[in-house]
Amino acid sequence: MQIKENWIAFVHQLQNDICSALELADGKATFVEDVWERAEGGGGKTRVIANGNVFEKGGVNTSVVFGEVTDLMRTQLSIDGHSWFACGLSLVIHPLNPFVPTVHCNYRMFELYNEQGDVLDRWFGGGTDLTPYYLFTEDAIHFHQTYKTTCDAFDSTFYPQFKLTCDNYFVNKHRNNERRGIGGIFYDYQKPTHDKPVAFWMEFAKACGYAFIDSYVPLVQKRKQTAFTAQHKHWQEIRRGRYTEFNLVHDRGTIFGLKTNGRIESILMSLPPTVRFEYNHQPLPQSPEAALLDACLNPRNWLDYQEMSEADWAKKANSC
Repeated sequence: MQIKENWIAFVHQLQNDICSALELADGKATFVEDVWERAEGGGGKTRVIANGNVFEKGGVNTSVVFGEVTDLMRTQLSIDGHSWFACGLSLVIHPLNPFVPTVHCNYRMFELYNEQGDVLDRWFGGGTDLTPYYLFTEDAIHFHQTYKTTCDAFDSTFYPQFKLTCDNYFVNKHRNNERRGIGGIFYDYQKPTHDKPVAFWMEFAKACGYAFIDSYVPLVQKRKQTAFTAQHKHWQEIRRGRYTEFNLVHDRGTIFGLKTNGRIESILMSLPPTVRFEYNHQPLPQSPEAALLDACLNPRNWLDYQEMSEADWAKKANSC
């Protein structure tokens, strides 16, 4: 029981701290909280921010849910047991300015029980990934370096392993394996072992959860005053369409929520406020938009890049 209580306390504190950091970065909008209950067991806190100086729409959600394993869960989710418990934090932030990237973050713990209430299985999962609309190498380096540093403090094999998992998960397979963004880290079904017990995975999730603030907020501060045009906004909405496609077609978290009668408003909070679906839209060759698309089609090891100035990167993006 102490494990569950500690995890729940961590998730709620992380929600408070991330919301405070994002409100400070926005300077205008604040999060509105909606506390909800799930008829089958549990509930959550949905916090939504909208129409701010920086953030057009976003949410930082926590949920503590439980129930009996249904036949649908057994067949659709390959879960077998008597009952289950899941607790986690999930956030998606959609900025107004196309030069500020969208970001996603999710950390969770799942437990499976027998009829006597004994734990049959327990695993941890999570990660954070970045979805820019215009690509800046130094931003990508900062984001990935933050998570590599965090991962290396626990296991030097984690960052390359979890980066690859992230690159291969957030993929619109129906669009020629086009990635949703430029990745980050993602791990799932991590079960405690003798070498890496429950405490290890809880501390790792805490470190990664708080690394979100260090990895993302500096990018917001750097880009939020950048002037943009209707053309930039048009491209942002095209890419938001790809984001929507992934979340509705492929995302396991969305599918899990729908299969377990999750709260639909919280599940679909991840969708952007405005999107475009245009027939066979292609960016102009040698444009910054084309450079972004190339990065989404061909994942890169960003830490192999030498950091360049913004002027150098703009020159490179426009000549590729």
